[in-house]
Amino acid sequence: MKIKMKKIGITIGKKIIAIFKGVGRFIAKLWRHPKGRIGLIIVTILIVSAVFAPLIAPFDPYDVTQRAQKGLSPSWNHLLGTTITTGQDIFSMLIYGTRVSLAVGLITGITLAFLGAIMGIIAGYVGGIPDTLIMRTVDVMLVIPTLPLTIVLTNLFGKSYLMIIFIFVLFGWTGMARVIRSLVLVLKNANYVKAAELAGASRWHIMIKHILPGVSHLIIMNTALTCAGIMVAEAGLSFLGLGDPTAISWGKMLAEAQSGGALLFGHWWWIIAPGIGIFLSVFSFMRIGLVMEEVLNPRMKQSSNIYKIFKNLNNQYLDEVFAGMDEKAILGIQTTKEGERV
Repeated sequence: MKIKMKKIGITIGKKIIAIFKGVGRFIAKLWRHPKGRIGLIIVTILIVSAVFAPLIAPFDPYDVTQRAQKGLSPSWNHLLGTTITTGQDIFSMLIYGTRVSLAVGLITGITLAFLGAIMGIIAGYVGGIPDTLIMRTVDVMLVIPTLPLTIVLTNLFGKSYLMIIFIFVLFGWTGMARVIRSLVLVLKNANYVKAAELAGASRWHIMIKHILPGVSHLIIMNTALTCAGIMVAEAGLSFLGLGDPTAISWGKMLAEAQSGGALLFGHWWWIIAPGIGIFLSVFSFMRIGLVMEEVLNPRMKQSSNIYKIFKNLNNQYLDEVFAGMDEKAILGIQTTKEGERV
């Protein structure tokens, strides 16, 4: 028994090491790409700021005793000044707000990718009744007005960020499922999938071992892009007052700046700070997502029709196109004149 447990532990350890090595190689590929390097640097800074916020922030914005005079301008003690309404340090709020944006973006993006991938693979590979049920559900979810329903749900069940994540996942998995399903419909006719079916492999084995690796590049790339979109959506909901009132987020900072009259009193840094934070987080994840597309599927760019057009487009080609258009126009005019004469 002890020998078996030891072997199982060694096997699990080897798999974990293999996963970390794979992640390391993938990050190295992103680092070698100039665009990916910029995204990785910004994301690393954001993650470090979120994890070590109590050490980086000079004040605790949640602590009432650490608040200063209201409406202070930027200084060495308060790098971005203090709020007009509560006297909180804006720089500390900016650092602590990174936690909410990253947590909501990453958790929602990963959950959406997981749920959308499962639904898309089942619908595309199994087909039949499961495909019909999933796709009809997707069609219904796509026509539901999300914002009014979000307002109703948050008022009924509370405005916690767990509820906001649940709402994002509830309405956000449909797009991923449709994209994955379209790719699975192509992969299910591949030779290696047919060979696995002839060998007697079960559907779950084929979906996990053969179909899932074939769509993994699309899942990873869409996850990064989805995280960026969710961060913007969270900031928008917090700005509208639908976020957690007890937590500090960048969207809530913008809402407080508007309600506190930051522009009226000339405290533009109160608005610029969270705006830059939202921009950098979205920009970095968008960069990583686009670079992932090139790294994981380099044929996608080379096989694109638009890429081929711009690659082959030159002055000679344009001259030939316009010359052909002129010849067709001349022939059309001559044909029209001959028809009128007849």
